Amino acid sequence: MSPCFGGEGEHKDAAAVGFAPGRAEELMSTPRRLFIAGNWKMNLDRAGSQRLASAVADQSYAYTKIDVAVCPAFPYLADVHEALTGRRVALGAQNMHYEASGAYTGEVSPTMLADVGCKYVILGHSERRHVFSETDEMVNRKVRAALQFGLAPILCVGELLAEREAGKTNEIVERQLRASLNGVSFEHLRGVTIAYEPVWAIGTGKVATPAQAEEVHAHLRKLLTTMYGADIAQGVRIQYGGSVKADNAGGLLELPNVDGALVGGASLKAEEFLGILHAAARLAKSQ
Repeated sequence: MSPCFGGEGEHKDAAAVGFAPGRAEELMSTPRRLFIAGNWKMNLDRAGSQRLASAVADQSYAYTKIDVAVCPAFPYLADVHEALTGRRVALGAQNMHYEASGAYTGEVSPTMLADVGCKYVILGHSERRHVFSETDEMVNRKVRAALQFGLAPILCVGELLAEREAGKTNEIVERQLRASLNGVSFEHLRGVTIAYEPVWAIGTGKVATPAQAEEVHAHLRKLLTTMYGADIAQGVRIQYGGSVKADNAGGLLELPNVDGALVGGASLKAEEFLGILHAAARLAKSQ
């Protein structure tokens, strides 16, 4: 792994490192742009993926003030990239291995993703953590590898329903955030998007109330401030993920610490996903 990630052990807190404020201001001088990403999961075929990508890309003239990405299944990345070429929509992948190559049957490397045009990669999604038993350590290796090879991670954190009901939400997301960013430098953090996705709200039709979402997002930004300093933390985008739809997107995206959405089921329907994008574009235009 590249030495720029800080080597062994967790990065030191901002105060201990003594990071120069002028450099931090330079890195994070631009306002946080709303970022909407569609996670298509294991859905659609080749033709359906191309149609959906084209439908989103055809409206890209409206996205000048926001960032947009779609994340199709691995077999269709190249096809979707072709449909997005020259548009204001980026390509992302849903997962990756942390090695650049090797005897890892069935895996896909960061260099392969970059080669087919990916800009983003979703890492640590709850389905990877809870269905495929990915640990915080494994997610951390993936985050660092993605940054090393020029990909921008969308790092997911979030609690189970039992953990929320036990009052452990802040404890869970703090553990996941700190462990998943272990060794990630100040400069490389600017390439990371955090996605808070309460597991109990994914695919259930339930959605965190604006107050619940803002509380956790504010907590995450406070943690980032402790870890990297206020200037850096204020520049990191934190998406919300969990049953986001066109009819609730506006209420979530207008919150101070919600900087976008990681959209699942609603991103598979062009009309619904476009509704979310247009809600974000309207908010960005009014800011």
